[in-house]
Amino acid sequence: MADRSKITEGIKTLVFTVGLMFLAPFTIYEAFKNQEHPLYIPVLGLGIILAVLAIVFGFKGIKKITDGLFD
Repeated sequence: MADRSKITEGIKTLVFTVGLMFLAPFTIYEAFKNQEHPLYIPVLGLGIILAVLAIVFGFKGIKKITDGLFD
């Protein structure tokens, strides 16, 4: 029997991941657009961190859903 709480938690994680998937490329694009600005490196670093977090949360969300379905 499927565990609905794990599936719901996984879907919430994936919804958060979708937000990060749009925010990370936008942040990286804005950093590259303003390379002469003094905050170029910190903004680029933030964008890269957001991209890595999107990947990590994506895998965690899928894992929670599969655990809920096949546990």
